[in-house]
Amino acid sequence: MDHQAVLAAYDEQLRRGAQPDSPGARVERDGAVVRQTGAAHDWNGVHWADVDAATADAVIAEQVRHFTSLGREFEWKLHSHDRPADLADRLRAAGFVPEPPETVMVAEVADLPSEPELPEGVRLLPVTDARGVRLMADAHDVAFGEGSSGLGERLARRVLTQLTETPEAVAAVVAMAGDEPVSSARTEFCAGTDFAGLWGGGTAPRWRGKGIYRALVAHRARIAAERGYRYLQVDATDDSRPILRRLGFVPLSVTTPYVYKP
Repeated sequence: MDHQAVLAAYDEQLRRGAQPDSPGARVERDGAVVRQTGAAHDWNGVHWADVDAATADAVIAEQVRHFTSLGREFEWKLHSHDRPADLADRLRAAGFVPEPPETVMVAEVADLPSEPELPEGVRLLPVTDARGVRLMADAHDVAFGEGSSGLGERLARRVLTQLTETPEAVAAVVAMAGDEPVSSARTEFCAGTDFAGLWGGGTAPRWRGKGIYRALVAHRARIAAERGYRYLQVDATDDSRPILRRLGFVPLSVTTPYVYKP
């Protein structure tokens, strides 16, 4: 893989050319900035900013004014290759708080396994309706703990809206052990780009290490191939990064969410 070429395509197609990731949100191009503004339950934040040492502070201040005027918490999605080099320091000085970094990883769809290999007793259930979305939220809460229940609910609302209004933009699945949801994941398709994004994949603690995450990647790779996408992209945590490396994903950049709360 040509790292620089893929990184340039990622920046151009997914950041400068960002598309709304939920029906109620809009992507705005305001001077040097590409940002998404939506309702409180949508993702609100900055995808891309073409700034330098002379302009960065003013642009940061303008984004704070924009989102706080709407009462929105928002995220500046900083990447390790963004400039200026001290942009992270400038965001912290403006009141942003960093969350744990994740590694942007990419693989060519054609190079990935496309046949899920599941442990005995586990099956994949495509999510197509409100019941499936509820199972997704339950799987998320089991995987990440009770403290994440609010996030599970927000995820459920978002996915249900996508399935209702833009079903071509998302494919979701739940791994079921009998009647118990033990993992869930979704693919978000960026029309007109080479990239499909992988999200989710957290697994219930007692089902970890059995190949469910790998099976969910293979399932989603097959769907991406059927739809003609060239690359799968994922913001990988420390837990998923080794698995993705073994499957053939390569690191592209490191992304850190810098969050501003009004």
